[in-house]
Amino acid sequence: MTRYQIGELARMTGLTVRTIRFYSDQGLIPPTARTVGGYRTYDGEAVAKLKLVRTLRDLGVDLPTAGRVLAREVTVTDVARAHADAIDAQMKTLRLRRAVLRAVAKGGEMELMNELARMSDEERQRILDDFFEEVFGPYELDPQFEQHMRSVRVELPDDPTTEQLEAWVELAKLVQDPDFRAAVKRMSQQHEEQRRGGADMSPPGDNQMEAFNFAIAQARAALDAGIAPGAAEAREVVDRVNANWAQALNLPNDERLVERLRELSDFADPRAERYWVLIAKVNGWPAMPDHSAERAWLREAGQPFG
Repeated sequence: MTRYQIGELARMTGLTVRTIRFYSDQGLIPPTARTVGGYRTYDGEAVAKLKLVRTLRDLGVDLPTAGRVLAREVTVTDVARAHADAIDAQMKTLRLRRAVLRAVAKGGEMELMNELARMSDEERQRILDDFFEEVFGPYELDPQFEQHMRSVRVELPDDPTTEQLEAWVELAKLVQDPDFRAAVKRMSQQHEEQRRGGADMSPPGDNQMEAFNFAIAQARAALDAGIAPGAAEAREVVDRVNANWAQALNLPNDERLVERLRELSDFADPRAERYWVLIAKVNGWPAMPDHSAERAWLREAGQPFG
């Protein structure tokens, strides 16, 4: 039977003499025999074991686990599966760290971003569910509406972009903001009162959506043209928007329209729109339109729905 000395094993396996001697001293690859002069020799099985240990170590498997494989206490398959799972977890952590660092480099709050990014899916969802319970729980809302709102899930991917991480941080801060919670609770209370009064609480009809889109388009055009909300041209924009709303709501263009638009505005806090924009970003949904700039311009220009 062929015997190999340590130097030959080193050439055959690509390992150093020092490493092979260490493995031998640790009992991983014991010598098959010794020469008359006391030098260690190894057989073909030892060569195969050394190559297996080298491969396992190259893949990041620790030496005790490699020894268990050689001792047939665990299989290579078991070790590979467990190690792959561990690498997956490490990669997830590293990807989150990368996203946090990139967001911080753009001026984000490091401690808050790191804390929120490290949350589990369940912990992230708990923040949202707590929000739902406070702002919807005490009120008798339309069941379909409430179910739709409570069905929202936060699904930050394992490899979030900087934008997704920033959106999650902003969303978490938004739903924990006492002022925003109070605003949504007021909307829920008014929803309950109007529903009890027999009001139709179904989503806005086509006419209202067209009027809203017209208002946004008019505001966008004014912004692009550099018209300040306090300018005379802004008054003309507001007049056009109000006239269009009057037609959509079948109301005279007077104080009755203004009162109705103010009622509608109670259900249209711009932060609620921002909430959906952020949810879409976090979950990787198609981008939701963000009309915050246009609505702010309309409010400053004196348009009651804004």
